[in-house]
Amino acid sequence: MIMLETVSEESAEVAPETESALSTEPEELKPKPPAKLAPRGIRAFTVCRQSDETGVSGDGVIIEGVSLATGQCVIHWLYPLPVGAIAIFNSFDDFLKVHVNPHPKNKTIITWEDGEQEMFGGD
Repeated sequence: MIMLETVSEESAEVAPETESALSTEPEELKPKPPAKLAPRGIRAFTVCRQSDETGVSGDGVIIEGVSLATGQCVIHWLYPLPVGAIAIFNSFDDFLKVHVNPHPKNKTIITWEDGEQEMFGGD
């Protein structure tokens, strides 16, 4: 059922025009997501392989990536030249399951933007 309300010109209230000061404070000007959007925040990392058991992507820093506040993970392979490749995973753990954990001989080091490191493989 749809209900319509009729407002006559006499009963409609008109908001008075007011002049308000526009804030120029940096905190007020920062973009703010609407409450109904997904969480935001990005944490960047690099992936360094100390060796490459497959011989495909090489050793050294081979991936740069981000972990999103939603849990998703986006990686940028730095090989093949000239632009590499992009892959998207539902979670950082899914990325690890595919590209890190199956290759312990690579002795992979993940370094986060704050300097935290996670080391995989070895022995």
